Amino acid sequence: MPLRPDPLRAARSPGPRTAGIILAAGGSRRLGRPKQLLPYGAGVLLDAVLATARGCAFGQTVLALGGAAAEVERTVDTSGCDVVLNPDFGEGCASSIATALAALHPETSAVVLLLGDQPGVRAASVRAVLGALLPTPAGAAGIAVCRYDDGVGHPMAFARRLLPDLAALHGDKAVWKLLAQRADDVVEVRIPGPVPPDVDTEDDYRRVLARLQGAL
Repeated sequence: MPLRPDPLRAARSPGPRTAGIILAAGGSRRLGRPKQLLPYGAGVLLDAVLATARGCAFGQTVLALGGAAAEVERTVDTSGCDVVLNPDFGEGCASSIATALAALHPETSAVVLLLGDQPGVRAASVRAVLGALLPTPAGAAGIAVCRYDDGVGHPMAFARRLLPDLAALHGDKAVWKLLAQRADDVVEVRIPGPVPPDVDTEDDYRRVLARLQGAL
């Protein structure tokens, strides 16, 4: 697993506690061009996701790349991220999750999953799901997900004790299967508005752009 740690992050944060994992390794088969690099605002889709991650004050941010990795690294400012390359990205996002988890600092206490093609996620939502993992008199949840007006979606936060389960996943959409298996360990965090769209097709991309225009 090639790993290119960010030297500035390593110098300023010797013991991260929370980590963000950005899943941006997809091969964009349905779209036919690298979705990470689709124009968005003043940059590209992945720029927007990285900007959100930088606003979350993670102790460590791991960026998983695979499809079009070389082009992404030439185009996108990945400073502040530990970049990992997943050679098995065609097997689904679970392989990227496992690759990223292997690069985590050993003292990581919680992980947030972010999609590299979902620029509408806000840092406030990340803080909300992380906060939902804090212990309460009733105990501590292992997984926190966002409950939007029209469904459940990312970002999702996972406590340290769930990381082995995450690492053992296989295939695509495997995270959702884990949520179903661990339903008693999941807490939903209310987030106003619809689920932020991600991009698999040209129609998805048009919806993402329309939402951006509506927010300006």
